[in-house]
Amino acid sequence: MTPQDENFRDSIGTINAEGKRAWVYPKKPSGRYYTWRKRVSYLLLIFLFAAPFVKINGNQFLLFNILDRRFHIFGFPFWPQDFYLFVLSMVVGIVFLALFTVAFGRIFCGWICPQTIFMEMVFRRIEYWIEGDRGAQMRLKKQEWNGEKIRKRLFKWGVFILVSFVIANIFLAYIIGSDVLLAYIKEGPGNHLGVFIPLLIFTGVFYFVFAWFREQVCIIACPYGRLQGVLLDEKSVVVAYDHKRGEGEKGRKKIRKNENRKALGYGDCIDCMQCVQVCPTGIDIRNGTQLECINCTACIDACDHIMERTGLPKGLIRYTNEENIETKAPFRLTLRMKGYAAVLFVLVGILTGLLLLRNEVEANLLRVPGQLYQREGENIISNVYTYKTVNKTTAVMDSVTFKLLSHEGMVKLVPKTYFTIPGQGLSQGTLFIKLPVSELDGDKTRVRLGLYREGTLIETTAVSFQGPASYR
Repeated sequence: MTPQDENFRDSIGTINAEGKRAWVYPKKPSGRYYTWRKRVSYLLLIFLFAAPFVKINGNQFLLFNILDRRFHIFGFPFWPQDFYLFVLSMVVGIVFLALFTVAFGRIFCGWICPQTIFMEMVFRRIEYWIEGDRGAQMRLKKQEWNGEKIRKRLFKWGVFILVSFVIANIFLAYIIGSDVLLAYIKEGPGNHLGVFIPLLIFTGVFYFVFAWFREQVCIIACPYGRLQGVLLDEKSVVVAYDHKRGEGEKGRKKIRKNENRKALGYGDCIDCMQCVQVCPTGIDIRNGTQLECINCTACIDACDHIMERTGLPKGLIRYTNEENIETKAPFRLTLRMKGYAAVLFVLVGILTGLLLLRNEVEANLLRVPGQLYQREGENIISNVYTYKTVNKTTAVMDSVTFKLLSHEGMVKLVPKTYFTIPGQGLSQGTLFIKLPVSELDGDKTRVRLGLYREGTLIETTAVSFQGPASYR
């Protein structure tokens, strides 16, 4: 490729020479990869729509309630006290994504990303159904605003708004919980305008993204696409054009009947432009790996179809890496891939260990601000504390109390000896810790307490006990 051929890298593919938006009209893809993508996409869509309504041990399968700081990941509840676990799980996800990108490029974008799935498998297919394929859409764009065009556009926009509204509701179920959402729907939007108005705003955002912004999300807004330049190398498997085979000695050439292309020095690429016409981001994959490419495989299916019709071998565009194209070297794990894999293995091990050690109940004690120790007779020192206990399960915990573990003394709860912690809730109150003077280590003594339920220890905590400095 000559230096002047590199001009395409100076701007993104959806901007024309005048700096205006170049609208992309991709041809409807078909082929084995597209069939598999549809299967994967529909399975993921079923998962996305079903996950907020699936319960495990009474916990929503996935919940990201930022307002109340409650998260459920695969049925495991995470409270503010568990935020470090949530952050660690996000770090694991980022490292896994980096490892996957180093090894297999931007395959996540083309096969798993919600933006791509909604755009290509929902909104784009609605567009094909209403307006037709690439050619019909381009003709409709140039057509005057007559009855046919107005009818098709209004129908398409109406369906887009309806689908966007459904998607907004599903995402709301992930945030406030499916039970709360269903209750709001039953009670009517008029009773919950504080939720309904943001829901309409998000509906508008989804409509804007999928009706107008489209592939610009992948090209401009998504930071993951920018990581390709850092993470990809010549050993990363991506959707790639075999320029060695496609260009030959004299480059591309339209096909002619009974022509011996190899003898004439031409490659297998017949310059049919089908790979460009099916691309959802409007690039030419023959120019090499580009920022806009989301590894959707539409160009592979289109090229394989042309190769089959012309009697040439398939695989001119395929999943491969630059090293394989140049030297035919097979894929192998590089040192960088092994490094990412090692880091991922360690992080997953730490996260698994922390999850296994995680208690279902958490207890915290704090000294009442401004309160000094109190004397009870000559030998007893008393401190007052507030306690807060969090129940991370859905089961109600009855007959709960505190007992001293590290010192001889007593714990007195106010006003009752026992209390109850509601399921997925908290209980708080006041208690007194009383220690004999002989148990004190000085003006500050570290005291360990146990939280018991029906006589069984379920959690331990520690607190500083204040006493007179003269007793040492």
